Amino acid sequence: MLLRPGSQNVDYWFVFQGIDKIIHLSTFIVLGFSFMAAFPKTRFSNFLMIMFIYAVLTEILQDQMNLGRSMELYDLLADTAGVLLGRLLFNKTKQF
Repeated sequence: MLLRPGSQNVDYWFVFQGIDKIIHLSTFIVLGFSFMAAFPKTRFSNFLMIMFIYAVLTEILQDQMNLGRSMELYDLLADTAGVLLGRLLFNKTKQF
């Protein structure tokens, strides 16, 4: 979804301005949670570095693929917030 052409995202009835930030946030929540489920003993600093590099690479690909998407700082912030929320969610579910 993150690398889908931007012009295709307007075809749905539920699309509104800023929905791409919600898509980034929710995708990276799932990614952060899944990463921690697969590698639960990963140190926070390593987790954050790996996820941040992945987010930056995703933004670079969006910009370089010329599909109507661009590199945006707010997308990167949504990605980072998403992985942090995903890790927090994993830590909360691990307690039960």
